[in-house]
Amino acid sequence: MAQIFHPSTNTIARVSILGAVFIFAGLLWLMAALNRSSYATEEGVVRQQPIQFSHEHHVGGLGIDCRYCHTSVEVSAFAGLPPTETCMHCHTHIWSESPFLAPVRESFRTGQPLVWTRVHNLPDFVYFNHSIHLHKGVGCVTCHGRVDRMPLMSKTQSLQMEWCLACHRAPERFVRPREFVFSMDWQPQEDQRTLGQRLVQEYHIAKLTTCSICHR
Repeated sequence: MAQIFHPSTNTIARVSILGAVFIFAGLLWLMAALNRSSYATEEGVVRQQPIQFSHEHHVGGLGIDCRYCHTSVEVSAFAGLPPTETCMHCHTHIWSESPFLAPVRESFRTGQPLVWTRVHNLPDFVYFNHSIHLHKGVGCVTCHGRVDRMPLMSKTQSLQMEWCLACHRAPERFVRPREFVFSMDWQPQEDQRTLGQRLVQEYHIAKLTTCSICHR
């Protein structure tokens, strides 16, 4: 019986299969790179807000503590957003006629809260508790970055699962003394790992990596 395919067909088949494997691997790499890119994580993206509130001015310039506005952060899963009354504690007396703050005055007058756009917005299937992390010595800066240097708020971390797991697997690399949790410029006075290992023991920090810890 005459040969149907030319012998070179075998070479073409091998090259085609090898090429398909490389293309598939390349597509997987491209998808992974895209998933980690700022396009997907939205790191550095500034959201439109009802008022362009400056943390740089209020925190860095005036030295207002995080807890003044985020009152429930130490006792609740949610940090909370300040009611308009909190803003008006100061702005009844300071810049009280500024056109820039007209939405705040209108909110205070009508009782309708300002609708802020969340910058750090985790998926609904992820459970995160602020109070637990603060109690274990995780500083605000670790997740939110140097907000005291942000004229407008934006994400500085991906908040993806692999980023969270990096801390859960090695908490000694990130934890700090509880009294410095809200400090923006705190730096360890000794080796971070040495300090962290001591705090892990002192604060009874467990390396929690089971799925049910965050996905409930």
